[in-house]
Amino acid sequence: MKQAGIRIGTHAIALALGFALGIYALPILTAERGARETELRPVADRALYTGRFERSLTRGDPLHWTDGKLSVTRAALAFEGRVAPGPDYKLYLVPGFVASKEAFLAAKPHARRVGELKTFGDFVAPLAADVDIDAYTTVVIWCERFSQFIGAAQYR
Repeated sequence: MKQAGIRIGTHAIALALGFALGIYALPILTAERGARETELRPVADRALYTGRFERSLTRGDPLHWTDGKLSVTRAALAFEGRVAPGPDYKLYLVPGFVASKEAFLAAKPHARRVGELKTFGDFVAPLAADVDIDAYTTVVIWCERFSQFIGAAQYR
């Protein structure tokens, strides 16, 4: 009887671990390719504003971070760098700099969602014609599914 309990317990642990690894790995396996240099360069060369995503902003969190350069034009955002893998990442513009989950949640009613992130590296995100980049100062990468702050870059 004791041995059956141990088997059930170890199998349950293995199942839970496999499920957790699957949740983590699935976005990596289904991620789209990052933007090519030929897509990034035109946006970066015409940038009205630039900013930087700093990995240290998330205080060493190994699962939620981003690191790289942001370029902003009236028509697009371009990012050259790396983002921690994860599901359901969204791009937001916010009117003031935020550096934490709590700060973003407080600013979210005033934020403008401008796109989805489907890669964990370089990307170009087109902006809708009615987006006024001068009304905002910061780009935030946010995980909608788990309400996690991934990173922010202040561009003005």
